[in-house]
Amino acid sequence: MYVAMNRFRVKHGFEDAFEGMWRNRESSLKETTGFREFHLLRGASNDEEGFTLFASHTIWESESAFYDWTRSENFRKAHASAGQSEVEYMGPPVFEGFNAVVGA
Repeated sequence: MYVAMNRFRVKHGFEDAFEGMWRNRESSLKETTGFREFHLLRGASNDEEGFTLFASHTIWESESAFYDWTRSENFRKAHASAGQSEVEYMGPPVFEGFNAVVGA
C-alpha cells in the first residue's frame, strides 16, 4: 500500500472555497488502476501565521500505481486548472509519499 499526500496551507477566509473546489471537481480516480481511496483532510488553524492546514490523501495499491497515474492523461486533465482558483495559499503544496511497512 502507498499513501500519497499533498499538504496545503490555505489562507484564512478561503477554507470554504478550497473545500468547495474539491467537492465539485471532476475526478476519474475511481476508474484508475491501483487507486483505493481519497480523503480531503482539514487540520489545525494557525492563527499566528494566518492559514488552515489541509491534506489531500490518496491510498494506492502500490507506489508504482500512483506514479503510473501521475504520468497519465487523466492526471493532466485533473491538474489542468491548478493555480487558477480563487483560493489563496501560503506557499505551494507539499507532497509526501509513504509506503506501508506494518498494517492491521
